[in-house]
Order: sequence, then C-alpha cells, then structure tokens
Amino acid sequence: MDTKYRLQVNEEFDFSISENEIQELDIQQKSNNILHLIHQKESVNAEIISTDFINRTYSVQINSNLYTVKIGTPLDELIDAMGLSLGNAVAVNDIKAPMPGLILDVPVKAGDEVKEGDFLLVLEAMKMENALTAPRDGVVKAVAVVKGDTVDKGQLLIEME
Repeated sequence: MDTKYRLQVNEEFDFSISENEIQELDIQQKSNNILHLIHQKESVNAEIISTDFINRTYSVQINSNLYTVKIGTPLDELIDAMGLSLGNAVAVNDIKAPMPGLILDVPVKAGDEVKEGDFLLVLEAMKMENALTAPRDGVVKAVAVVKGDTVDKGQLLIEME
C-alpha cells in the first residue's frame, strides 16, 4: 500500500504526496540542512531553517522565499477524525470517586492552593487505601465529603477552580 502524506504550506495550501512520489524525487543532500533538488527540469536549493519534530512542522527557504510546511501522516488523519488530538485536552475541575468506598482523610479545604500531584484525599475501597491526587495546579473550590463519609462510584468529592 502506498502511504499518502498531507502537506500544508503556510497554513493555506494543501497537498497530498505518496511515498512512491517521494522516492521518485531527485534530491541530493548538500549539507546538514541544505538540499538540492530538480523539480520539473528546474534546479532548486532548499534550506531547512528550523524543525519542530513533535508537531512535524518545518521552516524551509527556497529561492529566498520562506515556507512553513506541516506534514501529516495517515495516523494523524485518523486521530483527528476520532477527535483524539492533543490540543483537545480539557482541564479537570471535578474530582469524582473512581469506585465506592470510605473517606479516610481529607487534608485539603476550600481555598487551598494545590500543585499537580498533591494529595487531596484518601479513599478506602476493597480494604485498600487509595490516595487521590490533584490532576493539575489550582485552587480547591469546594470539598463535598468529610472523613468517615461513604461514597459511590462517580460521586463528586472535590471541585477545583
């Protein structure tokens, strides 16, 4: 199967290129970041100015023109179609009980500032103590439980601002 890549240039032009088409390009690497290629019987030098491997974005200078090129893979397309993009992260404001149990300790109160990973409460479930921690930095808006309360799965325990 011939894998297709989506190229977006300067956030306004979209192209599709296959692996076979890439293999057929006449490209020679002149140095670490300079390439020479022949395209439609025309000689072109391209210099890679910057790279962002995580986001697959590259700044390329061709004949004194600067282009920003974003390369998308078939997997990126599938992830976007499923709505699972990294940019879709949502801040967690409600801490809910992951399972039914008994509240053993609540060391925080409304107004407390917490850092990601700080202990918010201890829940005993199935004879095991489970320490629930802050999912992000923030301020405790409200505490809906006290030591000794029994809680159901999904019950609101702590609200964050």
